[in-house]
Parts: sequence; C-alpha cells; structure tokens
Amino acid sequence: MTRPARLAVGVVSAGRVGSVLGAALARAGHSVTAASGLSAASVRRADQLLPGVPLLPPDQVARGADLVLLALPDDALPGIVRGLVAMDSLRPGQIVVHTSGAHGIEVLRPAIDVGALPLALHPVMTFTGRPEDLERLESCSVGVTAEGDDEAAWNVGEALAMEMGTEPVRVPEEARALYHAALTHGANHLMTLVADCAELLRDAGIGNAERLIAPLLSAALDNVLRHGDRALTGPVARGDLGTVRKHLEVLAERAPGVVPGYVALAKRTVTRASGAGLLSTDAAEELTELLDEPAKGKEP
Repeated sequence: MTRPARLAVGVVSAGRVGSVLGAALARAGHSVTAASGLSAASVRRADQLLPGVPLLPPDQVARGADLVLLALPDDALPGIVRGLVAMDSLRPGQIVVHTSGAHGIEVLRPAIDVGALPLALHPVMTFTGRPEDLERLESCSVGVTAEGDDEAAWNVGEALAMEMGTEPVRVPEEARALYHAALTHGANHLMTLVADCAELLRDAGIGNAERLIAPLLSAALDNVLRHGDRALTGPVARGDLGTVRKHLEVLAERAPGVVPGYVALAKRTVTRASGAGLLSTDAAEELTELLDEPAKGKEP
C-alpha cells in the first residue's frame, strides 16, 4: 500500500482523541503545524503530546494544513465543518478527517463540495489523553469510511490508520450508525454494568470490589469473544428460577435503580441462551414471566 506523502496536520481540537492521534501522526513522520484548544486540559495535553505546536483558532489551524483532523463531539461536527467552509479555511485537495464513530463522510459534505478529500477514521478504543494511549493504539482497530467506490480514497484512509499503528477496518457509509451503536452498546454499557456491580459489592460490605471481580469479568469477556453464546453461564442460562427471584427481591430492596438494567439484560440472556440451545422452552417461559413482573418479587 502506498504511504501518503509527508503532510502538514492541523488538529481541531486538542482533546483526548485529537491530541493522541496528532501525536501518532507526528510519530509517523507527519508535521503537526497547529492545534486548537481553549480549556486548561487541552492546553496541558497539547504541551505533553504536541510539544511546540501552537494553539490557534480552528479556522487558522485548518487553513494551514494539508490534513485537517476534526476530533470533535458528534453533535459539534456538522457546525464546525460548515463554519470552516464559510471562512474559506478548507480548499480543494485537502484531506479532511473526522474521528466520530456515529458519522460517516456525509457530515463532511460542505468540505466535499469545495473539493476536499473526506475520510472518517474512528479509533475503536477509549482515550485518556495521556501518552500511554499512543501505545494502546497499536492494539486497536480504526473504522475507515471513504467515498463510495473511490479506491484511492479508501487506500489513503487505510494508510493513515496503519501509520498511526492501528489496524484499518472498512465500514461502509450505510453501516456507520449500526457499527457505532454496536460499539457503544458494548463498551459504554459495559462500563455502566461494571460500575453497578462494584457498587453493589461495596454496599454489601465487601472490600476490594474491583480486585474481586476483575478476574471474573476478564474471563467472561475472553470466553464470549472466543465461544459466543455457548460461553453463557449463570442462573439465567441455567434456568435457576429461584436464584433469579432472590436477585430481584434483594435488588428491589437494596438497589432499585439497578433492577431495570438487570431485568433487561436477563431477558436478553434468556433469548440468547434459548437460541444457543442452553435453555429449554419451559425454563425460558418461566423466566420471562418472572422477569415481566420484577417489582413483585413473587412466584409467577
């Protein structure tokens, strides 16, 4: 694959993602010429990850760049693209990249209309905005979206991803929303689930909750990635109605805010365990009936 020529990179903005990807591109031999950032945290990140790079307004950052890296919240992206075009900061031949998982390249339509090359490069990892993120990039993938059948554009996106040390994965424009929903459902909701789990253990008077559950959760994640639904275990997958009933009772008493999440995930587990042949039809029906009325905590 042909590597892109050395590029002048402008980073808008120096948040957790932008500062790390800017540093990764600099490590690959490109030149980060400017970045934008107003908050104290952005200034600190720029000092640490993009030393010597001036912090300028977004229009000036973009105007002087061959590659404009837009590392912005999903909802802010359309407005900043329109604004940069209105201020004549984007030009034909520029590479305009955004890092949003939710958007494909259509959000860059104003930039496309002035002749820029649009790319969506979404790194599939969480960022702290610290130097260790650069090493973590080497084990992650990047969802790449380019324009239609423009193979040259796809190649540029893949080359940039590889230069940053990541593995490119092509994500068609029409698949972008479902792709991002899947990743969000897995990563963000997993964090919520684990935080709830640790909190319940602490409320039960158990110390070192995170240390207690880390091996269990790591093994569960590894098993499901290796074996899929066949790795399902626990009272729902086994059809242990009495245990699930006790869970609902104690949660209703001690942690009612957790009950809706427990019920929703238990119902999905019933469905997946049934589909995998782990749960009989009768057991699935009994569990579903119990889960439909969790607040009562009574026998169905």
